[in-house]
Amino acid sequence: MKLSQSALLAFAAAVLAAPSPTTLEQPAKRAAGCSSAVTLDASTNIWKKYTLHPNSFYRKEVEDAVKQLSDSSLADAAAKVADVGSFLWLDTIENIGKLEPALEDVPCENILGLVIYDLPGRDCAAKASNGELKVGEISKYKTQYIDKIVSILKAHPNTAFALVIEPDSLPNLVTNSDLTTCKNSASGYRDGVAYALKNLNLPNVIMYMDAGHGGWLGWDANLKPGAQELAKAYTSAGKPKQLRGISTNVAGWNAWDLSPGEFSTKSDAKYNSCQNEKTYITKFGDALKTAGMPNHAIVDTGRNGVTGLRAEWGDWCNVNGAGFGVRPTADTGSDLADAFVWVKPGGESDGTSDSSATRYDSFCGKSDAYKPSPEAGTWNQAYFEMLLKNAVPSF
Repeated sequence: MKLSQSALLAFAAAVLAAPSPTTLEQPAKRAAGCSSAVTLDASTNIWKKYTLHPNSFYRKEVEDAVKQLSDSSLADAAAKVADVGSFLWLDTIENIGKLEPALEDVPCENILGLVIYDLPGRDCAAKASNGELKVGEISKYKTQYIDKIVSILKAHPNTAFALVIEPDSLPNLVTNSDLTTCKNSASGYRDGVAYALKNLNLPNVIMYMDAGHGGWLGWDANLKPGAQELAKAYTSAGKPKQLRGISTNVAGWNAWDLSPGEFSTKSDAKYNSCQNEKTYITKFGDALKTAGMPNHAIVDTGRNGVTGLRAEWGDWCNVNGAGFGVRPTADTGSDLADAFVWVKPGGESDGTSDSSATRYDSFCGKSDAYKPSPEAGTWNQAYFEMLLKNAVPSF
């Protein structure tokens, strides 16, 4: 059983706000990269060797937030957030300009996380996170976006990179194929993801294709078609050896191993046995293996420290009462889960609560959404402080 249209729209809109275009002071330079070229073995869990790098852009946002705290007693705890590894979002062609500066302080033992996120017609079932490229601009995506990133990564062979490839794209084609916007975006998504996978398949890169979360492709009827959709992209890309598997719960709120699950008492719970992300990556991983694709996973735990907050499983926007979750680690207790990581920069908004705004999405006005909230990607100081106070484990 697939979800109702409203629920599907909710899941597809698990909005992924990209970082705000903050101009940074240049960080103090440290010895960056390794003394020789890096080669990542995608048949192994590289997170047991590398630490997710605390990128300089999020660090600057957090350091600025410390100066603006409404409660000075939080200062010590807040400052520690800057030391947590997180992914840098390359969500526009312009923001590729953040990549070179972010490379200046990455030591050999660290890996720089990047989110590849600029498909034409991006987030076809959402409003708050729509991108810059229009449907049909696939050539621009390839030549002005992917090719530019590839060039930079090739120029830095001594640095290790971990990539999350196009959050929400292929999952939308599984559950929202009836929407005109998603129908129009489908060919560009498939072509674009395959192109990204093929060309970013570099020795110093490990890749994870985004697979939504357990409340999206975890429904019994979505597991097989979801795995097949991702596997087709993998095959179309020539089965790149640097693809390790999938990313899940990106910018999401699902618990890792909560049992019974947060929505296990809902009337339709019998149609979804993936009530937490641990079960999801196991069941979806089995489906991926059958479809012929690598099936290891990284799971975003950046904001899932508190559960039981959402009125519905598909509510995704600035969930009120949320807290920072488990810090990045390869100690997951699961052979399929390579690592818990922070993909979503905690403190950056998912979308505006201003109903008059062009990019307003009704999910940002729901009863379980934090208000007021600014445009997607914009810093929300009060929300950051809430995440800090509610962090599990605490800082």
